[in-house]
Amino acid sequence: MWWVVLSFVVSTRPMFETDKLMEWMTQRRSMNEEFIATYSKAGFDSLNVRFVGSYDTPGRAYGVYVSGGYAYVADWNAGLRVIDVSDPENPVEVGYYDTPGYAHRVCISGGYAYVADNWAGLRIIDVSDPSNPVEVGHHDTPTIAVGIYVSGDYAYVTDRDAGLRVIDVSAPGNPEEVGYYDTPGWALDVYVLGDYAYVADEDSGLRVIDVSDPRNPVEVSYYETLGSAHGVYVLGDYAYVAGSDGGLRIIDVSHPSNPEEVGYYDTPGWACGVYVSGGYAYVADGWVGLRVIDVSDPQNPVEVGYHDTPDWAWDVYVSGGYAYVAASSAGLQIYQFYGMGVAETSTLPDKLVLYHSWPNPFTSRTCIRFAIPQVDGCDKLHVTLSIYDVTGRLICTLVDDELSAGYYSVEWHADNDVGQRVAQGIYLCELKLQTRGLHTRCTSKLIHIR
Repeated sequence: MWWVVLSFVVSTRPMFETDKLMEWMTQRRSMNEEFIATYSKAGFDSLNVRFVGSYDTPGRAYGVYVSGGYAYVADWNAGLRVIDVSDPENPVEVGYYDTPGYAHRVCISGGYAYVADNWAGLRIIDVSDPSNPVEVGHHDTPTIAVGIYVSGDYAYVTDRDAGLRVIDVSAPGNPEEVGYYDTPGWALDVYVLGDYAYVADEDSGLRVIDVSDPRNPVEVSYYETLGSAHGVYVLGDYAYVAGSDGGLRIIDVSHPSNPEEVGYYDTPGWACGVYVSGGYAYVADGWVGLRVIDVSDPQNPVEVGYHDTPDWAWDVYVSGGYAYVAASSAGLQIYQFYGMGVAETSTLPDKLVLYHSWPNPFTSRTCIRFAIPQVDGCDKLHVTLSIYDVTGRLICTLVDDELSAGYYSVEWHADNDVGQRVAQGIYLCELKLQTRGLHTRCTSKLIHIR
């Protein structure tokens, strides 16, 4: 890959919904040195991982679960999407169910999709006919349902402020909470193995909870991870924790009452989700996409592959040799890890896209990502990216250049063309492309706060 250096600041960080993370990242970014602006000329960076296919869901893909040739995507404001991935190179949506809340994670069990639906709690959807999903039951959790794991007759829901909720789903049409454990942090994800539920509890690390009696969950131990715990996967004697800015943490839980970290790998992004398969940990690493880490020796994890994603990588599921990534506004992305020494050809966009900026709302700066399509007969296209206030007055122009097809990002520092800070309020970002009679544009809303 080669780069063209321009004169403005660039980064690659899409939007996050959690206020605490947004605040942390904004503070961290303000402490960094000024970035050198770069434009990617060859699409996405990768190593030993190839792009296979994608499906652009209508919402923002936050969670994914694959079962029986279908990928079930928790698509935030667009509910549950059911995508046929029997041909991974050509995924096709076959059905959907528009949940009332914001679909954050999904788990499939016994012909039902269990959706952690944010403020709308747990939704249970019959997907025995994937082309016609139907909700059959729901349970209103106390706060914000963000994680879900189903084992036997019980659904384990991480309900953010309200900890772990245990819900009897033996009768899917009539789910009933039978127990809970109020963890000290924000319960974000959960994995159940045997008699224990392992909870990623954000700033309170990994919590190990005995659920042998679902009506009386009891915490038996915890491990305070470096970095806030956002995702967890348990296999054998080890819990693999996606530790946000702390990367991948590997914790020996062979003795659940005495968990001990034995290894870690500091991924370059923000580790949100993790799935372990075949001796490899696949990490959804935020703005840097998918990372593949060899964990055959848990004490010495080594990165062996990666692939950038078009937008923030939230979650990952591995099935049949393919890694399915929930990539926010870029929908479902499908990749394949080939092993060491595999070259990847670049994949160029086929349409003009203005992705969600991050953070948004923002205080000092926000990152705007966009994609320029490949147009037959044109090596470069004239592209402008401008900021306007709500009256239509031009505030500044961030990009005015001839660009080739690829993926780009630029930061706006809440200033005008002469460097003066703008007032707080709502602004409009407009991306325009012009070439040989082709004129197309995209817009998005930015909210500047103090």
